[in-house]
Amino acid sequence: MSHYYQYDPKLKSNKKLVTYTFKEELVKLNSDNGVFSKERVDFGTNVLLSSLDDKYLTDVKTILDVGCGYGIIGVSLSKKYNDKKVTMIDVNPKCIELVKENIKLNDLKNADCFLSDLYSEVSDKFDMIISNPPIRAGKEVVFGVVVDGYNHLNKGGIIVLVIQKKQGAPSLKEKMQEVFGNCDVIAKDKGYFILKSERNN
Repeated sequence: MSHYYQYDPKLKSNKKLVTYTFKEELVKLNSDNGVFSKERVDFGTNVLLSSLDDKYLTDVKTILDVGCGYGIIGVSLSKKYNDKKVTMIDVNPKCIELVKENIKLNDLKNADCFLSDLYSEVSDKFDMIISNPPIRAGKEVVFGVVVDGYNHLNKGGIIVLVIQKKQGAPSLKEKMQEVFGNCDVIAKDKGYFILKSERNN
């Protein structure tokens, strides 16, 4: 069985066009078999994006979308905030192929993407890391987004994640508190928690 975080070259392509409105910007996205939430923007991602008040982005110049899928989060942020540089990474080559298409589809000049197993190919630091982490890949991977993310944030940088309560929100909040020394719940909706930590040193 194929998982969205694993590349399956045998999977037949069946592309779909997904549309999403983010802060009055219409975002168009090519989706395909073998990627997470291929039919529409999933509820958790929508809660995450909807929670991003401009106050969280005021001082942000660079954003890293970890486990970007076909680019819903990164492309939306890039389109709305064209003064910010958005980088998207995923372990699945199919996702990166789609993100490249979606960068062109939305005529983005401030976005790029590349293949990376979590942060394995990432050398830069960012003002914001954002993710709807792949829960089905296991707790080690989800925690890795946080633990390794610390070293890829600039001082004052923030990490913002979405997770369902029943899929481990309390333990992820605890891990973020442990790693960063702080963790706030900035939004909650139907069991989904949006968690934010800041690197203070």
